[in-house]
Amino acid sequence: MSYEAIMNAVEAVRARTDFSPELGLVLGSGLGPLADEIDTVAEIPYGEIPGFPVSTAPGHEGKLILGRLAGRSVVAYKGRVHFYEGYPMERVVFPVRVGYFLGAARFVVTSAAGGLNPAFRAGDFMLHLDFINAMGENPLRGPNDPRLGPRFPVTFDAYDPEYLEVARRVARAQDVRLREGVYLAISGPSYASRSELRIYRYGMYADAIGMSTVPEVIALRHLGARVLGLSTITDMALADSTHHADEQEVIRVAQERSPVFRRLVAGIVAELP
Repeated sequence: MSYEAIMNAVEAVRARTDFSPELGLVLGSGLGPLADEIDTVAEIPYGEIPGFPVSTAPGHEGKLILGRLAGRSVVAYKGRVHFYEGYPMERVVFPVRVGYFLGAARFVVTSAAGGLNPAFRAGDFMLHLDFINAMGENPLRGPNDPRLGPRFPVTFDAYDPEYLEVARRVARAQDVRLREGVYLAISGPSYASRSELRIYRYGMYADAIGMSTVPEVIALRHLGARVLGLSTITDMALADSTHHADEQEVIRVAQERSPVFRRLVAGIVAELP
């Protein structure tokens, strides 16, 4: 999507409200209830914003929420779209680009994920230290518009080091066990095979696996935004396991852990510089 398309969407949102967010919050599978914590100024269905893709995945309502959370002005995405839904990458990352140009130069990106690290347990939370893009596609592929960022952005420090320290400090204060690791993204919608899981864990050293997050993070870092990534480990994706969760179990675990997760994220949002 072009810079002009992004700005067209920005103007459409501004026609509904003059509220200016400083921070973006992407809510993953089953994590939409966090939006209920927001003192809402405006709520706009994705379908009413020009160019916005509409969410079709379970647990993703598809609404843009603008308001205040923990004393900060935020734009929250109550549901995201995924590459597996059939959208091209440029549309998958379109919403966060719009959020950036609305004023949000900081982002907290959340997701549900499968645990690859055998030390993890379903219901854990993981702080993203890095990512692996195993989706076979990149949202920056194609002609580069310098108004969105450089041709070859560096992603060595995709997740802001200062934000990582804030997350650790808040988790300790709330007595929340916060795992840390590398998030690997696949395109989906099929879950990984046993052989793929072995490669991802023992060949690539990934700690969690999902079907989102990485495209948005790449696009946001391209823009120059500061980013923090968090996942709820909703199931264990172990190659030798006899059990594999389905999407309903993923949503159930995310919802069960939602109260603790909401408190953690709100605490982090309040402390981010």
